[in-house]
Amino acid sequence: MQRRAFLALTAGFGLLAGLQGSATPVPPAGLLSDVVWTMDDPRFGGFSAIEVQPDGLGFVALSDKGAFVRGRFERDGEGRIVRITASPPVPLKGQGEEPLRPGRTDSEGLAMAPDGSAWVSFEGPARVLRYARLNGPAENLPSPPEFARMQANSALEALAVGPDGTLYTLPERSGGEKRPFPVYRFRNGKWDHDLSIPRSGGYLAVAADIGPDGRFYLLERQFRGLAGFSTRLRRFDLGKTLTGETTLLQTPVGLHANLEGMSVWRDSAGRLTATLIADDGFSFLFATRIIEYRLHD
Repeated sequence: MQRRAFLALTAGFGLLAGLQGSATPVPPAGLLSDVVWTMDDPRFGGFSAIEVQPDGLGFVALSDKGAFVRGRFERDGEGRIVRITASPPVPLKGQGEEPLRPGRTDSEGLAMAPDGSAWVSFEGPARVLRYARLNGPAENLPSPPEFARMQANSALEALAVGPDGTLYTLPERSGGEKRPFPVYRFRNGKWDHDLSIPRSGGYLAVAADIGPDGRFYLLERQFRGLAGFSTRLRRFDLGKTLTGETTLLQTPVGLHANLEGMSVWRDSAGRLTATLIADDGFSFLFATRIIEYRLHD
């Protein structure tokens, strides 16, 4: 989102001020990896989404400047990330061979199918594009009238695809602190919004995924000004409605930076894992970090 630079600077000054006399927040149970990812490329950073392959090694990360990166994790015997290798950022294309036009590059959500096809959601203008291959031309999905009326800079942050190819997307904000997040579902060539998710605790939606267990996962963040960010991860049973709400993770304020992307997968031992990526806002105050947690199954 375009206000990231302001949030990053504010949180950064808060972090520097808090270094004196403040205890380091204790991570919740299940923290597996917390690593810094760097690349000597001016297009690197601002990551808003990540998709990890079923083997837990290959991944694709999406920036909020209309570019993606393909990479690979190296892990130790406990499954912790010890090294990250990746290719340089590649610009997303429009409907032809040219990159997305200026003003239309605020890519936020990423969902990928097993066959390599992908969907990308945008905050402005709010829309979803389909890519047969991420490095190829885009196809515009139809947009319901509600997309055009979404709050500026708080539109389609979260995007997920189910095993049957159904897409799910929702905005960062619902339009009211007590108003549920509307979940838009694309199937059979059209959108509906029969689903919704309760909003609570000042948390805003930033990423979604359909896990290997077929359930719906929602990543949320709460910004507390100088204190920094708190992250929450909720899970729902996916059916005619979203039920069985369970909070799997809620981090102390200031423990992690601005976690914006999420991918849920199982390792070779069957353990459920969430890979999260922090947006550095293209600011020297922050680093791009990959955070992983083992989740209660």
